[in-house]
Amino acid sequence: MFGGIATNLGVESTARAAADLGCELVFAEDAMAAFTAAEHEASAGLDFPRLGTAARVAGLRFKTC
Repeated sequence: MFGGIATNLGVESTARAAADLGCELVFAEDAMAAFTAAEHEASAGLDFPRLGTAARVAGLRFKTC
């Protein structure tokens, strides 16, 4: 699961590296921010759905053991 600062820089570059390694990616899009709303929205709306699953934190559900 990804969250963090600089949506379009640190988060996206780390996600691309993880995708290259074959990882399944989940993005908590409201648990990250960019310098501008437009930068955040570009990554969250265009790039993250191509790399994995993007959702708001409240919409994420994980199986527990």
